[in-house]
Amino acid sequence: MSDSSFSMVFPGQGSQAVGMLSALSEAYPIVVQTYAEATDVLGYDLWEMVQNGPVEALNRTARTQPAMLAAGVSVWRVWLEQGGRMPKLMAGHSLGEYSALVCAGAIEFSDAVRLVSERGRFMQEAVAEGAGGMAAILGLDDEQVREVCVSAESGEVVKAVNFNAPGQVVIAGAKAAVDRACGLAKAAGAKRVLPLSVSVPSHCALMKPAAERLRERLSAIRLSSPSIPVLHNVNVASADDADAIRELLAAQLYSPVRWVETVRKIAASGCAGLLEAGPGKVLAGLTKRIDRGIAGTAVFDPISLNQALETLR
Repeated sequence: MSDSSFSMVFPGQGSQAVGMLSALSEAYPIVVQTYAEATDVLGYDLWEMVQNGPVEALNRTARTQPAMLAAGVSVWRVWLEQGGRMPKLMAGHSLGEYSALVCAGAIEFSDAVRLVSERGRFMQEAVAEGAGGMAAILGLDDEQVREVCVSAESGEVVKAVNFNAPGQVVIAGAKAAVDRACGLAKAAGAKRVLPLSVSVPSHCALMKPAAERLRERLSAIRLSSPSIPVLHNVNVASADDADAIRELLAAQLYSPVRWVETVRKIAASGCAGLLEAGPGKVLAGLTKRIDRGIAGTAVFDPISLNQALETLR
């Protein structure tokens, strides 16, 4: 990977954990400074919540989103501060797309903090607590999962929404329809069906009211052309035009996350490596399942950072 280009990717909701980035913050003060900037926007101490919980507070969508945004941006800032090379491409999984756009210079960090906090609130308010659900289906191909969802609908919403890796697809929709789809997936031979502990059924049609409200907020935010191309979840392509980016971010709320295609496009662009910036190693792990020709590495503490800097000198 030393002589080749690489891409930087950012995880979304689900990778958060109480105490995340604590080791990195001890070595690099810019992590805490980044969270302090977010705190100034939000009016509550984001770093305190991230470090000490309670976990219920961190897992509330409107708080998870700024916490994860700041995580990705702070890792990126440490990377630059330590002389890390510039990536050829960027991408983010769902919410991670906002981290990518901030790091590529398309959105100001303070604007993005406010935006994702509201995005989380809009999503939560679009569907009553307990009325929606999500589940991971393991061991069926994409088409089988789509068929299961069609059979389970019965006038309610349930769709395949995250194509995370071959044989790993997440579905979302009305809780009863998701439950029916889970039963049908098991009957169709799924290896495992895992209901996800989320408060919002992301990336399905139930999010359209939230997308309308988000679109309105996006219209008031200044967007620039990204300095590094960012692949969007909706169409697996980059956009330079501010209005196009606004539309892609609004549509993302009710459109599937096409992560398998994103990683394949990164590989096809000539990137030999993919660096995940943020807590955990979910995307690095998925990369191995999508394309073994591209090395997936996660950067979240001083050891992983130094290894990545050394590899990409």
